[in-house]
Amino acid sequence: MSVKGVSYSEAAAPAGVRLYAIGDVHGRADLLQAMLARIEAELAIDRPADWRIILLGDYVDRGMDSRGVIDELLNRQRRDEHFIMLAGNHDTGFLGFLEKPDPKGLFMQFGGIQTAQSYGVTLKRPYRHGIEEGDRGFLETSAQLQQAVPPEHIEFLRTLPRGCLAGDFFFCHAGVRPGVPLDKQDPEDLIWIRNDFLLYAELHPKVIVHGHTPVGQPDIRDNRVNIDTHAYETGILTALVVDGTQKRFLTIGNGF
Repeated sequence: MSVKGVSYSEAAAPAGVRLYAIGDVHGRADLLQAMLARIEAELAIDRPADWRIILLGDYVDRGMDSRGVIDELLNRQRRDEHFIMLAGNHDTGFLGFLEKPDPKGLFMQFGGIQTAQSYGVTLKRPYRHGIEEGDRGFLETSAQLQQAVPPEHIEFLRTLPRGCLAGDFFFCHAGVRPGVPLDKQDPEDLIWIRNDFLLYAELHPKVIVHGHTPVGQPDIRDNRVNIDTHAYETGILTALVVDGTQKRFLTIGNGF
């Protein structure tokens, strides 16, 4: 093992613990449920001593059933201590919109319309030139969404952690700031960073498992692995499985 960090090929899960990490779901409750069913089937057959199922955030927006995704995760969280659910930038963007609706923010510009529809609300955009009637429609429908989202969904979003450690791996939504200790990372970097992280080729203290930047298939590097396979658009949801030093992927969707 390198004195500077750990490489993907050498990295191991904690002794006796199988790790499952699931990429960006983006409103695809159908794919999430299918992935969890597949994991449950594996666990029933293999019976590992212990396991953790880590979700990397971006549960909402773009896909058509964000409410169903949060309902599923809440149900799992309440009855199964093996789940760890992390925050993504779209999850914090949804929470921010509920606190202060912004027609130019992430939520309205990148898939929040579909999230609102899953709660039974059709959001209206303001007219481009700020015509009063258009503004009124935006304010009225934003207020409808604020009323439609259950308090337990809001609390779920508020309490999502930004990252977690397990064995030789660090899990987060977007990535880390190179050169900054993992326990000193800016929480915003953990859900937003791209190029400074993606273009960095040196080893990190842990292998970083992330999503946030869509890829056609899992992107495996010495220092990181990206499992965001653009589920809402491709219909393919991916999970990384780590057992000891053995790694493999599970894929759900499009005939898999």
